[in-house]
Amino acid sequence: MKLPVIRHIQRNNSTAQIQNCIEVLESYCEYNRITDEEMDIIGELITNLCGAVEVHQMIEDGMPERDAANAFVKKVLGSIDK
Repeated sequence: MKLPVIRHIQRNNSTAQIQNCIEVLESYCEYNRITDEEMDIIGELITNLCGAVEVHQMIEDGMPERDAANAFVKKVLGSIDK
């Protein structure tokens, strides 16, 4: 997860565009000749895309962009510590 990447994706794409991208990447992962290295890269991409969707949602719910990004990071870090 990289917050600058998440912010870039969130600022430059709609939620629908990001959701479509996630679906394409998930479909690509089902291809039987994907290497472990490719799967790791795709997993990282999907993680950042899902983060952008969450930040979008928090902003739509009324949270300022900076607070939404920080709240998302705290949520992720909080889940890792548990």
